Amino acid sequence: MSFFETKSVFARGILLLIAACVLASCAKPRGRHAPISERGVEMRKSAAVKKSPVATQVYVVKKGDTLYGISFEAGVDVREVAELNNIDNPSAIQVGQELRIPVPAPVKAVESKAIARSTTPPGGIKTQPKAGKLPYSEGALAQAESMQEDKRDASVVAPAKEADEEGDLEWGMPSSGKVVADFSETANRKGVDIAGKQGQAVVASASGKVVYSGSGLRGYGKLVIIKHNKTFLSAYAHNDQVLVKEGQSVSKGQKIAEMGSTDTDQVKLHFEIRKFGKPVDPAQYLPLIKS
Repeated sequence: MSFFETKSVFARGILLLIAACVLASCAKPRGRHAPISERGVEMRKSAAVKKSPVATQVYVVKKGDTLYGISFEAGVDVREVAELNNIDNPSAIQVGQELRIPVPAPVKAVESKAIARSTTPPGGIKTQPKAGKLPYSEGALAQAESMQEDKRDASVVAPAKEADEEGDLEWGMPSSGKVVADFSETANRKGVDIAGKQGQAVVASASGKVVYSGSGLRGYGKLVIIKHNKTFLSAYAHNDQVLVKEGQSVSKGQKIAEMGSTDTDQVKLHFEIRKFGKPVDPAQYLPLIKS
């Protein structure tokens, strides 16, 4: 074999070796690439939304007070007051007890009467309860309502069926007569005034349970408050005589009082409807006759 032939064979061998190496390299399994992290992309984490602190004032419980009466004057839902003050049994409030009362928003110059009577302790308004929070129970509230007779001998009346939850109520006129004062938020008139005669019948505007009967709320005279369901209350003020007691169930159209002029300057019925404790215009629910 000549020198050139030997060189040619050698060159072909080198080429075959290189090709074999390339094939072997291609046959090896390819490993997975490390994950590529995307830059500039923010991972948003869900965070619990903190509730804004509730603005409150302190009210000192007085003799004859009930949680419903205090809440009514403040214009707030009784359940809100119970929860805010860690009250498991709403009938267990005591004279001298300090209660935190929510301030309805927006806060107006003329606030509810319960706030006007409130007492703020030295050092400002208390913002924290004194004890751990207790579970609030609708059952306890229902039980308390039946106990709010203050150990008085209430007549036994067949229970009137309350509307379920926010079920539609069939409202009726609480008394006959013309409206002499309309509902007005700007003028702080929380209901309507219906003119009438001394001793004229005042009836329940809808079925429910009496949760307040007395004269302990300043500016209302002899007052009856009826709870209709978890949403609505109605109030009947300035009566001459009150014919129902706390804890008593009443039916729509049942006589509950006689019209008078207690704590006012003329014979009239002041009538309010409260939705979740806040006054609403009765004209939305009743066919009122204006003078």
